Amino acid sequence: MKIWIDGDACPRVIKEVLYRAAEKRQIELILVANRSMAMPRSAYISSLKVGAGPDVADAEIVRLLEAGDLVVTADIPLAALVIEKGGAAIDPRGEIYTPENIGARLSMRNFMEELRNNGVETGGPAGFNAADRQAFANQLDRSLTSALKN
Repeated sequence: MKIWIDGDACPRVIKEVLYRAAEKRQIELILVANRSMAMPRSAYISSLKVGAGPDVADAEIVRLLEAGDLVVTADIPLAALVIEKGGAAIDPRGEIYTPENIGARLSMRNFMEELRNNGVETGGPAGFNAADRQAFANQLDRSLTSALKN
């Protein structure tokens, strides 16, 4: 099992949780982004810099992903591709994307995008806070414990 981080939009505090988890559980973690990012030195943590452009990092994650890997992303289309390929996906706020909920998430995302394209102000997500960080850490721990038992 590997952990992949969609690095360009992942909050720094979530990356820090992931770095600690990779070290503690000795799981390979790969940060994928289109720019260089600071990260701790570790035998378990690496980065993969991809070219600039929309969805380039997403495409590389999907290309390299193996069934059973975990991807951390807020990108719902990427999460859908991960699930389709047999991986697991978790949002930085701790929501697990599943085959049962990803269709509804994609529909809502597409609906909101259509509203924005038609000039409707939809606002953005609420600010990231300590409760979000804790929800993510708890869900990550449950996900890793479950995956490593199997």
